[in-house]
Amino acid sequence: MNTMAKWGLLGAALGLAVAACHVGGGYTVGGNVTGLRGSGLVLQDNSGDSLSVAGNGGFQFGSGIDQGGAYSVTVATQPSGQTCVVHNGAGTIGTADIDNVVVTCSQPGAYAFVVNMSSNTISAFSIDASTGALSAVSGSPFASTGTTPVAAVVDPNGTYLYVANNASNTVSVYAIDASTGSLSEMGEPAGTGNGPFAVLVDPANQFLYVANKTDSSVSVFSISSGVLTEISGSPFAVGAEPTSLATDPAGNFLYVTSYADGSVYAFSIEPGAGSIAAIGGSPFGAGTGALSIAIDPTGTYAYVANETGHSISLYSIDTATGALVPLSGSPLATQTQPESLAVDPAGRFLLAADVTAGNDLSSYAITPSTGALTLTSSAAAGKFPLSVAINPAGKFAYVANEDSSDVSAYSINATSGALTVVPGSPFPAGGDSRSIAID
Repeated sequence: MNTMAKWGLLGAALGLAVAACHVGGGYTVGGNVTGLRGSGLVLQDNSGDSLSVAGNGGFQFGSGIDQGGAYSVTVATQPSGQTCVVHNGAGTIGTADIDNVVVTCSQPGAYAFVVNMSSNTISAFSIDASTGALSAVSGSPFASTGTTPVAAVVDPNGTYLYVANNASNTVSVYAIDASTGSLSEMGEPAGTGNGPFAVLVDPANQFLYVANKTDSSVSVFSISSGVLTEISGSPFAVGAEPTSLATDPAGNFLYVTSYADGSVYAFSIEPGAGSIAAIGGSPFGAGTGALSIAIDPTGTYAYVANETGHSISLYSIDTATGALVPLSGSPLATQTQPESLAVDPAGRFLLAADVTAGNDLSSYAITPSTGALTLTSSAAAGKFPLSVAINPAGKFAYVANEDSSDVSAYSINATSGALTVVPGSPFPAGGDSRSIAID
């Protein structure tokens, strides 16, 4: 190597060293707030540096922290009418700013959205906060901008509805009117891989993930005011026939069920970039026909519905690596074929929509110390219940029934998890009600 080249490399190294030292005021701590609607939220770092937050999006504390120093972000004052929780909030400063703190605030759960596969429509309902009953919003059902809608998700701010269209290989975006629940199209649908089957927004509301069942891949899009832009490297290869997606509450890891492999593929998520990389030990074994995955609100346990295996797999989650460790007694045998799973916001109960002869919704109590499941209640559903969702308050559960084209609604006993059918249930939807999402 010639002398000039050596000096060039040395200069570059010195430049990097200077940049890494972050001379002048230490490293900053920040992240993203989602779901905030009330006023008065105050965050605090290390019980001293306070920051008032007025809206959703990025935040950053004003004081810097030197390398090796500790940070600990907490909620000093909750906003009016809401509860906010901090994830990725504590650690030690390395050689970069901290920008992955996630603060999620509870949503009111005012509306439910059901995608109807054969009628190519989306049914929108308002939810009675006292009874859990559903009422169609004005203009419902809304025409789908894609063909064969099969899955839906509401972003953490309750602003947009994203719908995966299986036959047109697209994702549609709809703006949600916060006062009425009506939907408005947001431009042309974004192209995905072949056979999109599931859709997910990360907790920080930065990225959208789509499981492409036919392609055995996951498409990743950055989100900007509901506009989707596919990131570099997308789509990413996963196991055969991916059918569902979940992240831990902090958005550090992505989990994808593989129906054909009977396993769960686990990935780390690059902060701020959204790209995914397989973690050590992945894929993790589940049961045959792994179809749906749910993670408890603390990020401690994961559960997988194995449709053809007639079972539920149970795991603990290594919060440092994202690895899944099977729990004692896993898989747990079920009487029917579990299709969809949901954990209530307090982490007390797991609900499973069961098809075949059962056509019911089952409630399992979660043992906090072990993650073990105990069946506590079952209630009849419609024909071929495929998707279950729980409102943010944990009071009501809703199931989209494909063959009867309707929605079953239940109240959840806060102590026992027992299910009681809501008066007026089931509520008519469109043809082949496939998936349900709650704002």
